[in-house]
Order: sequence, then structure tokens, then C-alpha cells
Amino acid sequence: MTKRVLNKIQENTKGARKSLAVLIDPDDLDESGLVQCLNRCIENKVDYIFVGGSHVTSNFIHEAVSFIKSYTNIPCVLFPGNAIQISAEADAILFISLISGRNPELLIGQHVVAAPVIKKSSLEVIPTGYMLVNSGRPTSASYMSNSQPLPNDKPNLAASTALAGEMLGMQLIYLDAGSGAEEPIAQRIIRSVKSNTSVPLIVGGGLNTKEKIKRAYEAGADVVVIGNGVQKNLDLMTEASDIVQVFNEALNVN
Repeated sequence: MTKRVLNKIQENTKGARKSLAVLIDPDDLDESGLVQCLNRCIENKVDYIFVGGSHVTSNFIHEAVSFIKSYTNIPCVLFPGNAIQISAEADAILFISLISGRNPELLIGQHVVAAPVIKKSSLEVIPTGYMLVNSGRPTSASYMSNSQPLPNDKPNLAASTALAGEMLGMQLIYLDAGSGAEEPIAQRIIRSVKSNTSVPLIVGGGLNTKEKIKRAYEAGADVVVIGNGVQKNLDLMTEASDIVQVFNEALNVN
């Protein structure tokens, strides 16, 4: 199967180009809100739409993905919180292993349940090492995963965890402070992970201002994911898109 989404992420990373993803939790948006969000995604040339969350019902996933695919050509990527969050209509799925925790269900258990369903679909499967980082307070992700987040002040531990994930065959590393995080992931964590691994780095959680988004990119994020912040303030998407444009235009100048 052609790895179109992964290839795009890898090519952009190789060229030092930044990308922007918007995370849509179907439980948080009605149809009107989803339309507004998608219109902004199109207007701001968002690179990827991630769909999922820590606790989303299966029906909402199918309905949301189907609507997104009918409304826009932006790649739709599943970001599942469990094995039922699968829709064959999406373009790809982040096949997530929670490598920062020690919960076997999220290291391999849910994957065993999901694998036969995914195999029957045409979904592009992207092995992703997922790392929860302490954001200052408990989040839905840490509660639902029943795991302890990595400390936000231990860059060497984060780097070693990410490196282990890469050595295990993960094609992406995803650093996440969790939905509604009090604080984003520290720049030194991002820098340490980026400098010790060679796969594309995704960063999300707590990025609810343009300054925080800019700092994540500056520290080494290849893809920044914004979710809750966008739902509360759609203008944040425009601000994030402008930051990406500045970074990428600088490449052409240099």
C-alpha cells in the first residue's frame, strides 16, 4: 500500500518544512461547528485533519470522517483513543503505541483487537510512538490511558523513550501534553527528542496561543497539532497557519 500521508510527512521533515494538523474530537462539535472548523481548515491550508480523542463513540467517528471526506480534500487521519475508533473512510490511521506508559493494553492489547478490522480496510497504517508528557494537571488522555505521564523536566528520559520507540520501528513520534493541558510541552523536551531521533516529530497539547505554537516549532516540532484551542478560538488556526508560512518561506530565502 502506498504510504501517501507518511511519505508527505517524511518529505516535509526532510526538507525542514513545518506542517499543521487540526485535531477534531467529534464529541466536541455539532454539525455547524464542524462546518465552521473545516472552512477554516480549507482557508488556512491546513495539512492534516486528525480525528479522535480519549473517549469518542464509534458512531460519531464514522459520521465525522464521512462528513470531513465529503467536505474537503485535506488528508483525514485517525488519532484513535481505543480500538473502536476506526473508520475505513479515513485516509490513514496513527497506529499508536503509548511508549511513555506501562499499560500493556495501549502498548499491544488494543492493537490486537483493531488489527483484523484495519487489515480489511484500505487505511494507511502509520506506526506511531505516543508519549504523554506531564502538563501540570491530570488530563483526559492520562486518565483514560491509566498511565503516568513523563515528567516535563526530564529531557533525557523523553529522548531515551523516543529513541526506543524509533528502534522498535515507530515511523512517527508524537509528544502530547493531552487535551486541555494546563501547560504545553517544554521546549527542552522537544529539542532533546528531536536531536536524538530521526523520524518526524509531532507535538500537541496545550498549544492555545500563537506564542506557544511558535515555540514548539522553534524547538523542533515538524507537525504541530492544535485542538481544544481551535474549538474555543478559530482565529488560532489562522495564527498557526501564518507561523507555518513564515517558517517555510524562510527556507526559500535561505
